[in-house]
Amino acid sequence: MMRETAYMLMVIATVALATFATRVLPFVFFSSREPPKLLSTIEKNLPPMILLLLLIYCLKDVQWFQPPYGAPEILTIVSVTALHVWKRNAMLSIFAGTGMYMFLVQFDVFSFLFG
Repeated sequence: MMRETAYMLMVIATVALATFATRVLPFVFFSSREPPKLLSTIEKNLPPMILLLLLIYCLKDVQWFQPPYGAPEILTIVSVTALHVWKRNAMLSIFAGTGMYMFLVQFDVFSFLFG
């Protein structure tokens, strides 16, 4: 029992130290000078790249050659894109897109067209 407790305390301490270090190191390295150009480029482009990877991951299992031929996914992507261009609100786009996709899939909205 004592060995497990000591192990858990060491794990917690290691995780806490690693978390603290990742929060402090940027301030230590860049406190007196401007960050490198590469870091600024990564900071600017990382969110869209992550969203693109999520989109690709979500579309990888879509059956494009079987009914409903990816119709819920395509309709949702077009709607979310239009809503985001119109309102420029990421939270609204995320929640509206999720709700729309769940509605289209759960209620099988396209079954009257394809089956």
